[in-house]
Amino acid sequence: MPTRRRALLILAALAGLAQLSIALALMVGSIPITPLEVLAALVDNGGTSGEVVRSLRLPRALTGFACGGLLALAGALLQVLLRNPLADPYVLGISGGAGIGALLAIVLGFGAAGINGLAFVGALGAMLLVFGLAHGEGGWTHSRLLLTGVIVAAGCGAVVTLMLAMAPDDRLRGMLFWLMGDLSQTGDPTLVLILLTAVLLVSLPFARELNLLARGADVAQALGVAVRPLRRGVYLVASLATAAAVTHAGAIGFIGLIVPHLVRLATGNDQRLLLPASVLAGGSLLVIADTLARTVLAPQQLPVGVLTALIGVPVFLFLLTRGAAGRG
Repeated sequence: MPTRRRALLILAALAGLAQLSIALALMVGSIPITPLEVLAALVDNGGTSGEVVRSLRLPRALTGFACGGLLALAGALLQVLLRNPLADPYVLGISGGAGIGALLAIVLGFGAAGINGLAFVGALGAMLLVFGLAHGEGGWTHSRLLLTGVIVAAGCGAVVTLMLAMAPDDRLRGMLFWLMGDLSQTGDPTLVLILLTAVLLVSLPFARELNLLARGADVAQALGVAVRPLRRGVYLVASLATAAAVTHAGAIGFIGLIVPHLVRLATGNDQRLLLPASVLAGGSLLVIADTLARTVLAPQQLPVGVLTALIGVPVFLFLLTRGAAGRG
């Protein structure tokens, strides 16, 4: 396990990266803004720069950071719960349920509040469905939960495809952008930031138990861990974190899969450090990806999920080849 000093240095470095990514998001865009103008805009909401920074770029950057942090934290928790390094926040079908709710709201012509509300309802519905089906009569195991989640996700994907095929042409673009991940319609980031803080504060006190659970349920139970309540709690927290992120940013892939892997390479598998480090790294990565998404082809904006996939695929392949070389 990393020493306290090394852990603090890692967290400080990631906190600096988070601040740098947000500062970059505030400066870069169709209207370039200097660091001094950004600072002035944050202090005094005057002029065009102040309006752009405080009303447009800052809420979007903070929402992106919170959603990236939630996805990375959910990924780290699910990889412990399922004891599977390939587990990510979308493997349990939560994203699919949110997608059904959001697309239904778009078809019905609801505004941002309606889309967010139905997406969250859909995510919670998928969460309850997976948990109910996986529990069965004799309780559930991590493999049973994983398989149930995959099946529910496939079913949700089929429903989403059907809705896209039947959708009016004037709604199709918005539906596709939501499915690929989009931060352009974000509003007040306060709620999602509060959710990120709450989820992290709820998870950290159980870091020791999570370390033991990562070694196996039998080992954890022999060492005094209440495995069944812990598993249920981890599943609930990870599901709510995913639902909140998907509701605010759409279906953004690879953050919850890649970030815990990268952080684990630097910090080890101590959840006391891995969880907060994943939040900082995941939030920073999504903010950087979103900044690229709105500037690479400016004034046209790309769905941020496309950028995270373009970043995530080569990184994941690198991790796979690195792991294979290490075992060889």
